[in-house]
Amino acid sequence: MKKIAGTLKVDQAQYRELEAFSKFGSDLDASTLSVLNKGARNVEILKQAQYAPVPVEKQIAIIYCGTIGLLRDVPVNKVREFETNFIEILELKHSDILGQLREGILNDKITGVLEEVAADVASKYKS
Repeated sequence: MKKIAGTLKVDQAQYRELEAFSKFGSDLDASTLSVLNKGARNVEILKQAQYAPVPVEKQIAIIYCGTIGLLRDVPVNKVREFETNFIEILELKHSDILGQLREGILNDKITGVLEEVAADVASKYKS
């Protein structure tokens, strides 16, 4: 989890700062918009239903998608739907990957599968 979420705290702090700043300015450059969009999606992936904790391996998988920007094509209001579909595919087709994440294993093969599945699911949301 530390490997995956290492930049999340910094990213979210930057998002909150720019979010407050953007309320006062109307002209935002592309990099600022990118940080705001990524931050908004990360806020959505961090939400959990009350009394329904998410297992750590699923948290790692979805947070990985958010921290490296795999959700940029997913509208903010569809992030929960993306998350459900993404986890469902991992459970059905790649349960071994979830098992390895549960054991604390993270390598290029695992991240490759996560990126591939995320790209497939996110492609449904492209305009």
